[in-house]
Amino acid sequence: MLFGLLQFIDLVLSLVIWIIIAQVIVSWLLAFNILNMSNRFVATIANALYQITEPVLGPLRRVIPSFGGLDISPIVLFLAIYFIRLVILYPLMNSIRFG
Repeated sequence: MLFGLLQFIDLVLSLVIWIIIAQVIVSWLLAFNILNMSNRFVATIANALYQITEPVLGPLRRVIPSFGGLDISPIVLFLAIYFIRLVILYPLMNSIRFG
């Protein structure tokens, strides 16, 4: 049962990574005027992604300084997720599976 819980946590972390990637891509497309917020569908998707990611990225943005307008908080979040996976989650899964 614990192994299944750890697999679920890994799945949630993967989902978080994909949502962050989608948010970054949408923000770039909006910044370069490829997408327009006056389109209702685009505005809905952009606002939904912002509301989903802001509780995690917002505190990181307050701590991490801006590098010339470049937001590196998603990169820091990716590194934190990969650290959690490699150092905590996968060793636990291996010890449960083979222990």
